[in-house]
Amino acid sequence: MTPAARVQAAIELLDAIIPAARGKGAPADRIIADYFRARRYAGSKDRRAVRDLVYAAIRLCGPVPESGRAAMLAVATQDDSIAAQFDGSPHGPAPRAEGEAAAMTGLAPKWLAAALRASGLGGREIAALLERAPLDIRVNALKADRAEIDLPEPGEPLAAPQGLRFPSGTQVEQWEAFRDGLIEVQDLGSQLIVEALPVAAGDTIVDLCAGGGGKTLALAARLGNAASIVAADTDKRRLGNLAPRAERAGAAIDHIVLLDPGREMQALGPFAGKADHVLVDAPCSGSGTWRRSPEGRWRLDPAELARLNALQDHVLDLAAQLVRPGGSVSFVTCSLLDAEGPDRIAAFLSRHPDWRAEALPLPLGSQRGAGWRLDPFHDATDGFFVAGLRSP
Repeated sequence: MTPAARVQAAIELLDAIIPAARGKGAPADRIIADYFRARRYAGSKDRRAVRDLVYAAIRLCGPVPESGRAAMLAVATQDDSIAAQFDGSPHGPAPRAEGEAAAMTGLAPKWLAAALRASGLGGREIAALLERAPLDIRVNALKADRAEIDLPEPGEPLAAPQGLRFPSGTQVEQWEAFRDGLIEVQDLGSQLIVEALPVAAGDTIVDLCAGGGGKTLALAARLGNAASIVAADTDKRRLGNLAPRAERAGAAIDHIVLLDPGREMQALGPFAGKADHVLVDAPCSGSGTWRRSPEGRWRLDPAELARLNALQDHVLDLAAQLVRPGGSVSFVTCSLLDAEGPDRIAAFLSRHPDWRAEALPLPLGSQRGAGWRLDPFHDATDGFFVAGLRSP
């Protein structure tokens, strides 16, 4: 592909990503993968270059652009080498017309930028949410140890006891250690949260929003398979990935429970009032993971945030039904919006006045409301909010 053809390919991809983001459709990485699956003539260098162009445009455009061409024109205003590709050459973009507008740039849509600032984030903290993230792994303590594992590349030891960091784009999924379950890809912040949970060997633990099981597997490894772990979720596809991942990791998961939204206690009834700990890794906006999925800013609107807040309240109330007297709940969101963190804990405590918040011992981060916040700018992690709750 010529440089101009790469720019045109990025425009075509953005023209698919923008409406998908508006309509809560497929994520950008899946759209990009499908695009190149149908264009096998594109070499690895072409695919990488086009992908970099697409994400450069997404990171640059806070408000949702009108079109892929407008988004790439915004990139061109900051990069003369891209502007030069708008020359009308074969397979490339047409020249820029007189008065043709580029997309607006910025950190996020205005309402969302205001919400982030109201949540205590300044311009540097918000900008850090859009930088490229490194790749963190967790050495699986069920099979290996960070001090002794032999990997193709040396990683930077992290604050988590089994954490290592590699440059963005490191192909760890191709390593033998990954195939054999010796390592898992997991952000440092997520690893630290699992290490801080108030759990012990012999506990019954419910991971209420387990998804694909990242924290579920980390819990099993931390406790040496000496706890009874229940992994539950409403997403059949994601939950279906957990059993093969657990087998590869050598992790013992006692129960994998598919939930029917709105009727969760029908499946969770056997565990009601019996859990020592419930982990609520709640569905959220993902604002803390924009370094990896920057188009998430385009997917969020006030109505979607309100829907997520109601869902977060719902799963917290479910957790309260599962915990034994004196047991605990941990609430986690990969978000830096107060609406998905401190506000949810305050709302829970108003609904359950006999419960109390309690601190969790994280080595990084800072207090936010009744919980704790990690963020890329200060802590070099994804953005997280985590809070501990104790049942009466």
